Amino acid sequence: MAMDTATPPKVGARERLRSIAALAAFFGTLLLLAPLLLLLLAVTLGRATNLVIERVGPLLAAIAFRMAGIRFEVRHHADPTPGPAVFVFNHASVVDILSLLALGLPRVRFVMKWELQYNPLFLVLGRLTGQIFVRRDDPEQAVAALHRAYERIRRKGLSLLMAPEGTRAHDEVVGPFKKGPFRTAMDLDYPIVPVYFEGNRDLARGRSLWVRGGRSVAHFHPAVDTSDWRLEDLDRHVEEVRELYLSWVAAAARDP
Repeated sequence: MAMDTATPPKVGARERLRSIAALAAFFGTLLLLAPLLLLLLAVTLGRATNLVIERVGPLLAAIAFRMAGIRFEVRHHADPTPGPAVFVFNHASVVDILSLLALGLPRVRFVMKWELQYNPLFLVLGRLTGQIFVRRDDPEQAVAALHRAYERIRRKGLSLLMAPEGTRAHDEVVGPFKKGPFRTAMDLDYPIVPVYFEGNRDLARGRSLWVRGGRSVAHFHPAVDTSDWRLEDLDRHVEEVRELYLSWVAAAARDP
């Protein structure tokens, strides 16, 4: 399965208004909470980060989902991984950002694109909560940023959330996977937990901020053990995980 030839979803005037309302509700709530969050993070020297991610993130996502008319669900196809892991997800829509926040995963940090720091609020909150910003167009910087964070990640037993596709602006149902998330899992000796977002591509496409109402489902699939992976076989392992996503896309198409 290579190219997605389906016609992109049409977004009418009503849905555009709902999209604007969802964005306004999200950023409006974030701005209202920002002073309290910044004070809490500063006073606790960042120790309240997990509380913010696990409680405030899902609240912001729920508000935006409600305004946009999106129903969010979580389905577990295996027992939760007991320890830290590298969570990977398919990235094709702006809705993915809300879905990630809605998960409220414990002790997780996001690996985010560098450009988000151009928003002062994201810059301050991201730095105070220890998120990791990487330049997608500079692999060496991205690797260096991750390596600098390894000691903190191990010491605090943190999980990571990463998008192997790197960007949502691609024409394929599941874009090519970069090796970064998988090499990171090997370096940390973490399992990889695939999270498949079903429906998000139908709610919005690529760089578009216009969304349709509908259903977003986060599927947590069994963890992939990386303990016996070897660097020379990494390309094969990466493609094997991507093939899992393609199989889930095909299964969802057969049984919508």
